Amino acid sequence: MGQIRWTEKASGHLQAIHEYIAQDSKVYAARFLKSLIKATSKLEYLPRCGRIVPELKNYNFREVIYVNYRIVYRITNNDNIEILAVLHGARELMLAFRQEWDLSFEDDVSLMQKSLGDQPR
Repeated sequence: MGQIRWTEKASGHLQAIHEYIAQDSKVYAARFLKSLIKATSKLEYLPRCGRIVPELKNYNFREVIYVNYRIVYRITNNDNIEILAVLHGARELMLAFRQEWDLSFEDDVSLMQKSLGDQPR
């Protein structure tokens, strides 16, 4: 059984989502985040249950969809889960990664994997 770890960026995404929803309802914002986080709990037991992120084409980068959000994670060498991002489905994933990880070279996926400590497979 692996452990789930939320990166600082993913935690920041959760906070931004909460702030946005809380403009209309603090109660609904709290409920939504609780449900979104709960949607990742199955990853402790089934780390490969999420689909492979199509844009990244790497078996260790996967995602779980919750409502309109893509919860992007990677599986580490010891089957732990590292939540990398929580992005609205309307956002272009590679553009968001380029902006947030300052990726601007041809081989964005390779650079991202390297910066996250994962080697291409």
